[in-house]
Amino acid sequence: MIPRYSRPDMVAIWSPETKFRIWFEIEAHACDALADLGVIPKEAAQTIWEKGGAATFDIERIDEIERETKHDVIAFLTHLAEIVGPDARFVHQGMTSSDVLDTCFNVQLVRATDLLLKDMDALLAAIKRRAFEHKDTVCIGRSHGIHAEPVTFGLKMAEAYAEFDRCRKRLMNAREEIATCAISGAVGTFANIDPRVEEHVAQAIGLKAEPVSTQVIPRDRHAMYFATLGVIASSIERVATEIRHLQRTEVLEAEEYFSPGQKGSSAMPHKRNPVLTENLTGLARLVRGFSIPAMENVALWHERDISHSSVERMIGPDATVTLDFALARLTGVIDKLLVYPERMMGNMDRLGGLVHSQRILLALTQAGSSREDAYRLVQRNAMKVWESYQVSGSAGVDFLSELLNDADVRQYLSEDQIRDRFDLGYHTKNVDVIFKRVFGES
Repeated sequence: MIPRYSRPDMVAIWSPETKFRIWFEIEAHACDALADLGVIPKEAAQTIWEKGGAATFDIERIDEIERETKHDVIAFLTHLAEIVGPDARFVHQGMTSSDVLDTCFNVQLVRATDLLLKDMDALLAAIKRRAFEHKDTVCIGRSHGIHAEPVTFGLKMAEAYAEFDRCRKRLMNAREEIATCAISGAVGTFANIDPRVEEHVAQAIGLKAEPVSTQVIPRDRHAMYFATLGVIASSIERVATEIRHLQRTEVLEAEEYFSPGQKGSSAMPHKRNPVLTENLTGLARLVRGFSIPAMENVALWHERDISHSSVERMIGPDATVTLDFALARLTGVIDKLLVYPERMMGNMDRLGGLVHSQRILLALTQAGSSREDAYRLVQRNAMKVWESYQVSGSAGVDFLSELLNDADVRQYLSEDQIRDRFDLGYHTKNVDVIFKRVFGES
């Protein structure tokens, strides 16, 4: 989590000030419940809220105490006692450190998720706008990096929209799964604290009571959460990689916006590099990497150990801050992406009509040729075009002309039947259907 790849709202969720404020609220809400149950005086619970609620916690003082106690929660409680006074003896009644740490961590993850959901909404809006803008902008589809058949750039955007819409649903599910609270005491048996305290705290801070915990909230929840962030990062990388390929000099069908005054290279003044999408590829690797230690955190010893603690102190902030930045950056890339329809058509035309080979193959089979013979006839003519392309980088031989001059092909198909199979619109005639499936409108 470095400033270069951080945004203030997400960083604030993970600040010491926010953490200690959440710790206080957990403890204070627990005191309210204990007071209602008659375990501690109501006046004490009120004093804890009044003095602690108005306090600004001294981070340096807490760190100073921790250097002696070697325990972060005890350091905080000691500092809180300095603020609250004698009534602080009623704080943390029947609770254990993990009650505070785990519940706070989940509060932070929920808040972080809410920001990520807003990021997703902004990204989806940008993708949808560009999808409809280029719904009918024809470009070549590629498989294995090789020209295949025509698609539209709008369809590429529609694919991205559907993918991130699925990601958003996964993130909502992850939010629900992570939003639990545990105030169950040592080893999770409620031996020294009433389960109703947990229910009260959970409701007060917007979580659900964990159905059953050990001394910690089960880490399979967190594993799924960080795995979901990893999937979202992978989707970011997929779109970023597509843009990087489209920006290659030999392709140049789309490119990142190049702002006035921007420089592409310290050595070569002509360079316009896909630096933002390359950056997104790297950030995606980081976020995806956090899912593995999260999964390894699931298997703790018996009712608890703290092998997960050091991991989560790092991956919680780093994963959410990085993904927040990446989603915002991708939104900017999509929003300002430069698209070159003429270049798209020019690239498609470089192979002299080979994009229609499947339609000729099907026409021959429908006219009576065996599939094997039809494939041989089409491939024979297609390879002539390929060979001419290999020499000059553009087709010197026209596929349509070769087919029209092939006597074996003409045994099955008339000139009009062959020409009819070179209708470009045939490949994109169902764009409306796809858009209606993805967006609910065409």
